[in-house]
Amino acid sequence: MSANAASLRGSTRTRLTLDPTMIGLTAALLLLGLVMVTSASVTLAARDGDPFFFLERQLLFSLVGVGCAAIVMRIPTTTWERLGHPLLVVSLVLLVMVLVPGVGHQVNGSRRWLRLAGLNFQASEAARVLLLIYLCSYLVRREEEVRQSWMGFLKPILVLGVAALLLLVEPDFGSGVVLLATGIGVMFLAGVKLRHFLALCAAGAVVLGAVAVSSAYRVKRLTAFLDPWADPFNTGFQLTQSLIAIGRGEWFGVGLGASIQKLFYLPEAHTDFVFAVLAEELGFVGIAVVVLLVLALAYRALMIARAAAEAGLKFQSYLAAAFGIWFGLQAFINMGVNMGLLPTKGLTLPLLSYGRSSLLVTLGWIGIVLRVHHETANTKSVALRSAAR
Repeated sequence: MSANAASLRGSTRTRLTLDPTMIGLTAALLLLGLVMVTSASVTLAARDGDPFFFLERQLLFSLVGVGCAAIVMRIPTTTWERLGHPLLVVSLVLLVMVLVPGVGHQVNGSRRWLRLAGLNFQASEAARVLLLIYLCSYLVRREEEVRQSWMGFLKPILVLGVAALLLLVEPDFGSGVVLLATGIGVMFLAGVKLRHFLALCAAGAVVLGAVAVSSAYRVKRLTAFLDPWADPFNTGFQLTQSLIAIGRGEWFGVGLGASIQKLFYLPEAHTDFVFAVLAEELGFVGIAVVVLLVLALAYRALMIARAAAEAGLKFQSYLAAAFGIWFGLQAFINMGVNMGLLPTKGLTLPLLSYGRSSLLVTLGWIGIVLRVHHETANTKSVALRSAAR
């Protein structure tokens, strides 16, 4: 039995090796998110008699998410690798279910949610993770085919394309873009040929551009993003209010809890636009802290991926890399939207925005990355003991 195999088989019986950097960064973002969700939502929630309504739920699902992460950490990553195909089926079923009348639940014009135990669950959040787990397992099983042939390269892209198409039907353009970009990024790290990668990027840009202008509401969003002040009380309202909030923050902010824009001016202040409220209340300094924390968490995940690759754990390396790419990409898209650098999309700021589905899935995925760190450390320990003999 190889050192890698022995370490992975025995890893569930050894004490878990935790990564304090990953845990500390996650805790910092999670606690900051609790503070900002409370500040951004307290006025809205007070209208219904409970000013801490959103805080209580965010705190509850933070604790549930931490529990999920703890459970996931006990599951060997080889289990996820073996379940690649069933997870693919589950993810596609979830994306189809939300489109079925009477099954999928519609909110704000988008059919993205399933009703579970009286709560809305955004199926695309879980589906994206399951799809990326399948992709990671595929890249290990078909490594040479993916690197050498066009067909081996295109097969997983077609699977991701089908999933992205289902997301567009909801419609959820932002999630589709993040899924495709993350998948392509992981494939690039897996060693696909540069010409294949560049050709795919070019084709993807053309397709996404065509999709963006194929719908009247997407065209309206694009034009509003380019010049929100042309129609500040209609199509550009959300972005102009966000820009006003960010501008008011200046260097050190107006003070925690003192935001004016959250007082029914800025829509979705505690969800997609919590970053704008943070910028108004904590200023440029607060923005810098959030950006650094996001960069550090994404970088740490990529370092865990690199360590796993050096230990010969390819699947585990791809898993950690997928999280790092996804987390950084979605966070910076959300920030870009808030600052008017990108068209408006319904994407949360991971760990900071209010959102049950996003919070649970993100914390669960962090549990997987922590598991990768544990198995990498265990593999290196076994290799060192073997070498010592």
